Amino acid sequence: MRKTLRLALGAAVLLAVSGYAVATNYTLWINGRSNSATVGNHADFRYWGPATTAAGVNKKSVNWDGYNSIANTNGRVRDALDCYCTGNNWCYIAAHSAGNLQIGYALALYGTSTRSIKTPTPNSAGQCSNAGGGTQAGWNIKWVRVAGGAGGGSELANAGDWALSEPLVSDLKTSTARALYNHNLTQGKIFYLYAGARGTLYSGLLPGQDDEAIAYHSSGGISGNSGGGYCNPSDWWCNDLTLGTAAAEGGRAKWTNHTVAFRDDGEAFNHYNANNWAGIVGRMRTDVVNSAQ
Repeated sequence: MRKTLRLALGAAVLLAVSGYAVATNYTLWINGRSNSATVGNHADFRYWGPATTAAGVNKKSVNWDGYNSIANTNGRVRDALDCYCTGNNWCYIAAHSAGNLQIGYALALYGTSTRSIKTPTPNSAGQCSNAGGGTQAGWNIKWVRVAGGAGGGSELANAGDWALSEPLVSDLKTSTARALYNHNLTQGKIFYLYAGARGTLYSGLLPGQDDEAIAYHSSGGISGNSGGGYCNPSDWWCNDLTLGTAAAEGGRAKWTNHTVAFRDDGEAFNHYNANNWAGIVGRMRTDVVNSAQ
């Protein structure tokens, strides 16, 4: 017993002297529009639901305001990526709605930039201190999962169905969202997409299948300068949104490294998580829990 204890203590001393740091995995949740959680507080899960709900290893809520433009708020996302996804640490990313634009923007514009390696202990502003002078290119990200992704924008923003005074709504217009950054530049990170289809009559402005806020052309990662109508295979009146990375029926390709992991053939999931891990977020959360370990 004493020999075992001495060996354990000796190993601990050796690790301390060598400066070796144990790798830790984190799961970062990037919110969409209208977030009431405290910006910079990575423990505040009010946007998503009860913080006690399983949502991947070492889960953190990135918390940007969900109101201002992507360009003016993306620094909050980059701060979190710096905190938890540098050095020996790695991240799983889960995003909802406009959170798709946030992580896509960060990777396309800053994914090869020089980042200071941080100690994962953020201050009240959600920023972490340098771990000791080291740097790296971009972030350590295993994969990105997106529920109801607004990477391709929403026709509801085009039509003014959301408050036009919100700067974010301008970014959510289909032509603006698609031109905001090069969606093909993911720095090799795979985006697994979850497309909900429980639309309603008032979402008639959205072409093809939709989750009440986002149409399949956006949540399914379909490329191009504007949206189009895409549906489930059971619907004969528009082209199918295909699973995986294959082009949609009709030949329109998906963005590079974007793959449809879930298509709501049963039309059971809407866009809204209702602050309770609901809707298409809930469907994605199941896969995050099983994969983010």
